[in-house]
This record gives sequence, C-alpha cells and structure tokens, in this order.
Amino acid sequence: MIRRFGGWVLLLSFLLLCTGTPEAPAAEWQLERTVDVAPVWAGHRVGFCLLTHGRRQFVAFYDADRNMTIGSRTIDSDRWQFARLPSKLGWDSHNYVTMAVDSQGHIHVSGNMHCVPLTYFRTTRPYDITSFERIPNMVGRNEQRCTYPRFLHGTADELIFVYRDGGSGNGSRYFNVYRPETGSWERLFEEPLFSGQGKMNAYFIGPVRGPNGMFHVCWVWRDTPDCATNHHLSYVRSRDLIHWETSGGESLELPITLETGEVIDPVPPGGGMINGNTKLGFDAQGRVIVSYHKFDAAGNTQIYNARREADGWQIHQATDWDYRWDFQGRGSMRFQVSLGPVAVGPDGTLIQSFRNAKDGSSTRRLDPRTLKATGPADAPEQLPRAITRGESARPNMAFRTASDLGQSEEAAVRYLLRWQSFPSNQDRPHPDGAPPASTLRLHEIRRR
Repeated sequence: MIRRFGGWVLLLSFLLLCTGTPEAPAAEWQLERTVDVAPVWAGHRVGFCLLTHGRRQFVAFYDADRNMTIGSRTIDSDRWQFARLPSKLGWDSHNYVTMAVDSQGHIHVSGNMHCVPLTYFRTTRPYDITSFERIPNMVGRNEQRCTYPRFLHGTADELIFVYRDGGSGNGSRYFNVYRPETGSWERLFEEPLFSGQGKMNAYFIGPVRGPNGMFHVCWVWRDTPDCATNHHLSYVRSRDLIHWETSGGESLELPITLETGEVIDPVPPGGGMINGNTKLGFDAQGRVIVSYHKFDAAGNTQIYNARREADGWQIHQATDWDYRWDFQGRGSMRFQVSLGPVAVGPDGTLIQSFRNAKDGSSTRRLDPRTLKATGPADAPEQLPRAITRGESARPNMAFRTASDLGQSEEAAVRYLLRWQSFPSNQDRPHPDGAPPASTLRLHEIRRR
C-alpha cells in the first residue's frame, strides 16, 4: 500500500532503527492482545508480510522449514488457517514475501525472488487461501530475472505490481497493472521507469504519496554488485504514476536515465551512500525531504537532508558524527547506519531518528531552517516493552517487525508482526548454523 504519513511514521521509524531491546520512555501504545501465528525460520533476516483487510487479516512468512506460507484469520478469532505454497527459501535476505488484495477480494502473493523467474500466486476464490494457484507469468516478458516485488494501489485504487528485471548494476524497473474484469496483467506504461542502459541500475524508494497527493520517488544508481558503487542521488514525481516529472514540473520521457533524471546530489561511487538508506519525508509545509548518508570532507559518515525549496534542492548536513561506515561487497549487508525520514512531530517540530554502530539510536529535533539535529526529541510513539524485549538468549538474535500493509477499522488500533532471527550474512549460511525456529506473533496495540 502507499505509505501514510503522520503519527504512524514515527512508530515505523522506531521499528526500522531497533535491533534489540531499546531504552524507551513510557509507551504511548498499550498492548491490547497478542496472537501467536506459527514457528518461523530464524536463520537469517528476511521480510514477512501482514495485511489487514476489513475484518480479515492475512500473514505471509517462511515457516520453520523455510516454506512460503500464508495464514488467515478474522479479527475476532485467535485461530489461523494456513496454506503452504510451493516455494522454499534459501539463504538470501533479498527474498522477502509480500501480498495484496484486489477489488474483487482475490489475494496476490509474490516473493522469494532474487534474479530468478517470477514467483507469483493468486487465489481463484475471494479471500480463500486454499485456492491459491501459481501464475507462471504476468505479461510474459522481462520476467526471467525478477527481484524486489511490490504491490501498491494507484489513484483509482487499481492494483499495481512493481519489480526489477535484471541484476545489480544492470536492471530495469517495470510497473504492471491488474485488470480484475479479465484476471490479467498489462504494463502500466510500456517502458521501464528507469534504465541504466546496460551500465547501471536504479535502486529506488517509493512511490510515497505526499500531503498534496503527489507521488514521490528517490533513487541511487549502482554500477556493479558491489554496494560501494552507489552514486548520484536522484528524484522524480508523478500525479498518476503514469506521467513523470522533475521537482520543478518538467515532463520526463521514459525510461529515465542518469543523463535525463534530476540529480539531487552527485555523490560519486565510493562516496559513502548506499541503496536502502534513502528516505522520503516532508516538513510542516509539505515540502519533500530526501534523507541519506555519505562521507563528509573528513571521511566520516554523516546524515544529510535535501529539501526541495523555492530555488531548488538545498542540502543540509544533519549530524556531526566522528564515525565512518566503510562498506563494500555484494549480497545483503548488515547495516551499521540507519535513519528514518524527516517527520512532523506531535508538537509541530521536525524530528528524525538515527542510528550508528558506535553511538546507538536516538531521535533528534531538527532546526526547521537548516534541518540540522539540534537536540533530543520526545519519542512518544514507543512500543510496549512486552513487544520490544528479546526472547532468545542466543547471541546475535534480533527482533524483526513487519508493519501492516492495510489498516485497522479502528483509528486507535494498529497491528504488527514480530519475530526474531539472525542477521543477514551477505546471503550465505551463518558459520554458527541456524538457530531454532522463532515464534511469529501478531500484536494488536492501542493508543493510550
């Protein structure tokens, strides 16, 4: 689903930055109910999925034997129904699983893909997880080396599927749209959104729908499978996900290339910027802010916030860290730095969450003019300690969460999944072997 901004983004930022049991003030959320789902794979970090749809909930995960599994329940029940799908997880942390429900109630699932043929399932009966069937292709082309599946809904609530075809350093992003009247997919637009012209590929964040309804996307280019080769932070926006333009309103022809795209910051390869650590946020006036990190003049890693102002993009250094994350290599990395998007706090001030391996996590207040971190900020969206404390005594186990791709019918109620696992290990088995299965739990929390 398209992200919503407001108070919930603070909770999402907290979830993204936590890797263990945080020190937190009194929680603004109370734990209403916990429903155990199933034992799940804990051998490495890989993403699971939660989707609340009306009075139904669906979860997608890998079970203790690594089988892709779908669970369903009604909100008022603690009993789950499960369906195992014919797809088995290896050691790759890219291979998360995601899902969506279309306008006719059919469930769509995709995942367990990293440069492999499309893996996609759809139910033949509305809301019935026992009726999944494997669909071998969507449009029948550019579907042999798929990665990064994502479902989202367009301006008319149409179901859209986004994925990469190709590999790191040489891939293209395609957008498909589902036609429920025919049960078929077609291209939303024929060309890929980005093209590296065989020399690079774009790693993007979004589309994120901003306060004025505009969709925003930021991305970095990457030349090779080595994550150190990320470069050129860039931006594009759209009102309908079909027609795309620069931040100044200039129309762009597709596919967007390095030469035709709008560059926010021409960070060079080896400049300390990595895909996955770019964020889209907004200030109190609704202006878009792109957050990322790179090396400063002294060679330290710093967080930067780029805001689209009247005279173009203005780049502001947010941190003054005496710390350098010198990453390189291929496969899924253990991030030593993470950051949340800039958000408007409960009192109207701008806040942002940071973490580095040396100094730990913090939520900071930002100067509204310079976007520089000026001091600690209240973090009222903390989770109940019953959720954030660890359960396993085994070293390196960390808790993982998945926020709800749907939403509760009650405004004060939220749902999230929680489990524990080892971290990623550049998509290779851990030398210590796999830990026992973790228990996947669904938490219902209510604002106090």
